[in-house]
Amino acid sequence: MSAVVPRATAARAATPADAAAIARIYNQGIEERIATFETEPRTPAQIEAMLRERGDRWPMVVAERDGAVVAWAGTGPYRGRPCYEGVGEFSVYVDRGARGTGAGRAALAALVEACERRGLWKLVSRIFPENVASRALCARTGFREVGVYRRHGKLEGAWRDCVIVERLIGEAAEQA
Repeated sequence: MSAVVPRATAARAATPADAAAIARIYNQGIEERIATFETEPRTPAQIEAMLRERGDRWPMVVAERDGAVVAWAGTGPYRGRPCYEGVGEFSVYVDRGARGTGAGRAALAALVEACERRGLWKLVSRIFPENVASRALCARTGFREVGVYRRHGKLEGAWRDCVIVERLIGEAAEQA
C-alpha cells in the first residue's frame, strides 16, 4: 500500500483568464451562506471588472493544482482615508473539492507576499464565527482574532456576527 502524495499547489497573480474559475469558486461560498453577506452570484465579467478596478495596487492571486484554479485570495481598500492607505481588506475562497488540502493556505500566503511587495502594512477581514475552517486557515497563516462585531449585518433576515482578524505585514510587522 502506497502513501497518498498531495498534489503540488502553485500560487500566482490572477489574470482576466481566471475570471470564470474565480467566479465559480466565489459562487460556492455565496451559495453556502457561511463565508459572505453576498447573496447574488458573480459572473466572470464582474470578476474581470473587479480585477481591472483593483489594478496592481490591490492584488488578487489564485492557487492552481494540475493547471486548474482551486482557490483565490484578493484584497481591496479597507477605507478611503489616506491614513489607511496601507491597510487591505482580504478574502479567500477555496473550491469545495480542494478544501483541507493546503490550497487556501497557498493562496493566502501568496496574497500576503504580494501585499508586502506593494507596501501594505496590515491585512484585515471579517469571518462568520461558525466558519471554523476559515478561522483556522487565518490562524495558521499568522492572523490573529482581535474581536467580534456583534450583529454586524443581516443575511436572509438573520443577524450575523463577524470575527475580526488582522495581520501586520511589511514595515508594521518589523516594528512589532
